[in-house]
Amino acid sequence: MSATDPAEWLRGASLRVTKQRRAVLRAVGQRPHADVDSVVRAVRGEIGTVSTQAVYDILAALGEVGLVRRIEPAGSPARFELRTGDNHHHVVCRRCGAVEDVDCAVGERPCLTPATTHGFVIDEAEVTFWGLCPACGAAAGPGTTAEHPN
Repeated sequence: MSATDPAEWLRGASLRVTKQRRAVLRAVGQRPHADVDSVVRAVRGEIGTVSTQAVYDILAALGEVGLVRRIEPAGSPARFELRTGDNHHHVVCRRCGAVEDVDCAVGERPCLTPATTHGFVIDEAEVTFWGLCPACGAAAGPGTTAEHPN
């Protein structure tokens, strides 16, 4: 599958190829960790009119077939990315909300082993690291910690 052809990705997932779906995939690819409002603005900028509900529906359909991943950092709207299936994690800035990918420290699923599984078959661990991004850390000045940004 081509790494740059959204139409091919859609066909490969047995989804109908539409200009709206292609535009959503391009928007998420160009803006990793984008929220829905950012995706809507990008899609409208590319193809014109599209409803916010249509973008929500497209993102849900793309998520169901594994073309996009939805992440939900605490206190933040849902965000979407194309990097799926590799068990990576995220680091989030407490001040500005910037999100970056962090590879799994173990390299295989799950990255963490719980003290007890309560009978569950664990196949994934979702980890979010919190702190200050370089820009917010520099703006906060020396001696500032992520736990106490001000």
